[in-house]
Amino acid sequence: MEISKGDNNKELIEKINKELHQEEALKEGKFNAVSILGKGTFGIVYKAKKEDSNDIFAVKRVFQNKRAINRELEILKELNHPNIIKLRYFFYTKDEEKTDEIYLNCVTDYFDKSLSHILNDNFKEKKQIEPFLIKLYSYQMFLALRYIHSLSITHRDIKPQNILVDQKTNKIILCDFGSAKKLIKGQESLHYICSRYYRAPELIFGLKDYDNKIDIWSIGCVLAELILGYPIFPGSNQSDQLVEIIRILGTPSKEDIISMNPAFQNQKFPQIKPTPFEKVFKNKEIPEHFLDLLKNLLVYNPQIRLDAENALKHKYFDEIRNIKHNMNKYNQYVIPDDLEII
Repeated sequence: MEISKGDNNKELIEKINKELHQEEALKEGKFNAVSILGKGTFGIVYKAKKEDSNDIFAVKRVFQNKRAINRELEILKELNHPNIIKLRYFFYTKDEEKTDEIYLNCVTDYFDKSLSHILNDNFKEKKQIEPFLIKLYSYQMFLALRYIHSLSITHRDIKPQNILVDQKTNKIILCDFGSAKKLIKGQESLHYICSRYYRAPELIFGLKDYDNKIDIWSIGCVLAELILGYPIFPGSNQSDQLVEIIRILGTPSKEDIISMNPAFQNQKFPQIKPTPFEKVFKNKEIPEHFLDLLKNLLVYNPQIRLDAENALKHKYFDEIRNIKHNMNKYNQYVIPDDLEII
């Protein structure tokens, strides 16, 4: 979602606050909208204060199609993990003028920073995020993926904006399940999904029977961005996105193409040699074993990409596994109390 700024949102905030006085909205207590956090195609996210506690929440308000079950709500109800956004309340409101228009309001914990904010802050200061923090953040991302994938849920929109950071505890929270879906093998799904820079190549090739490895590709792109400070594959459109990927990974083999979409097996592509990752990340501080992990994530063939479970076991994360035995070494960092060690 785009971050909203300025006074243009005053009328919208007033409109939302009128809705929050409706009987249905008051069943969970009285909320007051404070500011608009973001706007997207399907709804808005606003910051709200709960009067009886003064707690601050983020509320996602989405137009509700009466003929369809809200997939995001059903998924949020099921999720319970320290690295996943938690649904606190939900309620429905009516448009004050068009009373037949219903909005679902999903109330979750509020965090004021995402990885996108942290990347932007560091980019402005021409700094790189500390290698240990990148490792700690990455580990928690894979914990979140391991959990949702165990429930057959694929997020389908992993990107820095959807990864929240509690900087007081260094905890990572995966949010925005608006595109998430329980994938069933053999069942087709929308392939025009996921934000472009983080879109897996099989989606670009139009594969409809994909699996949760599209999330693994997206996480690989996020990890690369944490080192580079900018997207590794910044395509300007769908076709250019594939060009950007080929520029670094080289031309996919026929076997790769078949794994991504057999319909393209006879398609001819210019023969481009891969660019060594060492060159891509030149002049960057690269943690030991990081490139080996990345090479196993950013792979054309989705079947040979590491899954979240095996990514967590990669030697890049040995340092995380040894944290509790070397706490003195990490005194300068806050480690989440509920960090799960695999």
